[in-house]
Amino acid sequence: MEQKNYYGYARVSTGEQNIDRQTNAFLNIGIPKTHIYADKLSGKDFERPQYKKLLKKLDQNSVLYIKSIDRLGRNYFDLNEQWRIITKEKKADIVVIDMPILDTRQEKNLLGTLISDIVLALLSYVAENERINIKQRQAEGIAAAKARGVKFGRPQIELPENFPEISERWIRKELTLRQAAAACRMAESTFFEKVKKEKKKDRG
Repeated sequence: MEQKNYYGYARVSTGEQNIDRQTNAFLNIGIPKTHIYADKLSGKDFERPQYKKLLKKLDQNSVLYIKSIDRLGRNYFDLNEQWRIITKEKKADIVVIDMPILDTRQEKNLLGTLISDIVLALLSYVAENERINIKQRQAEGIAAAKARGVKFGRPQIELPENFPEISERWIRKELTLRQAAAACRMAESTFFEKVKKEKKKDRG
């Protein structure tokens, strides 16, 4: 019997989130650091560079560990499809640390497979619903904030006192764009955009 190769896959949605809790769980099991793959990307699909690298490594002698099912993905159909690819096409095993029943090394009989499939379908459905709910809560939060007058995006740059005079001189070609922008302490592109905006206001 060939020796098994153990891998870990970790994922967080943004670069600000900490991935250590997941990677430490793999290291504690004894998975080599070089066999741990991690993405800092949304779980909405599987277009993730580290996941794709990992997938190429998996074969019938591989065991893939994930901390929880939503770390693998949150899209119901894609998640089930990737599980099928890993277990059926690659013939690798998967172990979900937080859900021991999802361990394809156990209960290879028909009943065990059926139970695992049902649990996987339920958990991936929950993960997908949570993703949808998060997006809905974010949209509702933004709408409520806008209703309260909260402004999103970059704060508007205050125009310097000399802007009207300098912009008029630039329009009359008494100053170059570089000279005008420097006089207003702005980037050339910013000065140009501000002049266009002010002219629109005047016409309105």
